[in-house]
Amino acid sequence: MTSRTDLVDSGVPWLGRVPTGWKTKPLWSLFERIKDVDHPEEQMLSVFREFGVVAKESRDNFNRTAENRSIYQLVHPGWLVANRMKAWQGSVGISSLRGIVSGHYICFAPRHGEDNRYLNWLLRSTAYTNGYGLLSRGVRIGQAEIDNDQFRLMPILLPPAQEQGAIADYLDRETGRIDTLIEEQQRLIGMLGERRQAVIDLAFTQAGANSRIVRACLDVVDCPHTTPAVDDDGPFEAVRTASVRSGRYRPGHGLRVSEATWRERNAGGSPSLGDVIFAREGGSAGEASMVPSDAICLGQRMVLLRVDKNSCVGEFLLWQLYSTSVQDHFRLSMSGAAAGNIRVSVLRNTAIWLPPLEVQRSVAAHLNEQTAKIDTLITETERFIELARERRSALITAAVTGQIDVREVA
Repeated sequence: MTSRTDLVDSGVPWLGRVPTGWKTKPLWSLFERIKDVDHPEEQMLSVFREFGVVAKESRDNFNRTAENRSIYQLVHPGWLVANRMKAWQGSVGISSLRGIVSGHYICFAPRHGEDNRYLNWLLRSTAYTNGYGLLSRGVRIGQAEIDNDQFRLMPILLPPAQEQGAIADYLDRETGRIDTLIEEQQRLIGMLGERRQAVIDLAFTQAGANSRIVRACLDVVDCPHTTPAVDDDGPFEAVRTASVRSGRYRPGHGLRVSEATWRERNAGGSPSLGDVIFAREGGSAGEASMVPSDAICLGQRMVLLRVDKNSCVGEFLLWQLYSTSVQDHFRLSMSGAAAGNIRVSVLRNTAIWLPPLEVQRSVAAHLNEQTAKIDTLITETERFIELARERRSALITAAVTGQIDVREVA
């Protein structure tokens, strides 16, 4: 595979230079917009920025299907489907399936003889995602709607037919290899996570052998039930559920607040080193970390676990909160209550083991060391996956815009 030298200006700023002989046509000359509704019996499809057009049930999807399925639009294999509000994020693709999609999508029937696989790679490339962004206007934070009239005029880059097939074959093969590698690394992360949990559980199985079990040994301080006033230049941080993950504190994931706000929210006493902060609501319910400094206060959905240092080591408590038995207790306590809500009363009455202080310190030091080693491996693997995805994205854009020559690649 080599870089091409026969490049000329495409005349489209966000496309840049493309090979001689490649042409562009406006989208409207290749596709006709059609809205075909009242097909409730068809399978539901959705457009994902990572996967394109897929069966909705094949992926985790938090968007609910409407009771009246007749409002959804029918699409066929070869149709172009775009989420008008998320095209700028890459939620565009050529469908290989027949089914129905949201009435808020825009759907186009093909009126061309081009290679659908190539078009799918092209229209989902970073170059075109950037182009959609230029055609979209902001509606609200995190959403921008693509301009339909300008979308119809969008230039579609078309190499000769034989080269379209060669590019599609190349990308099918090479991205398949990268995807397999990513899946292997994701399985490794899963195995490392299981190993991490086993290390924690084993430590407390051993520590619990000669321990006393106590309840209500903690002073649980609930957060003020208001969102703190944000001060971007404030010297203090209101910790949020995003601030704690896997027993570690994540600086910068909270809200910056003023000294006045910090004092107001810590009127009952500020968090101290050696205490534990705990997320009790939302998707992070059950996550925790040690208090990182006295320059924090509680944001919403957070509680402070004040530790009696005469009987309990904070880090021993922290890791015990992550043991399977305690996490299962939290999950069971949510039954019949609001999803992802660990009540303060449950926390106050959670049973914990308390061996002698020297045993607690030894267990905490062991888990600090072992989990840090595993977390380093997880971080390195996540970085590898990130780089592989960047490589995948760059390869797609380079191939569909002719920056690399794949015609002779076997």
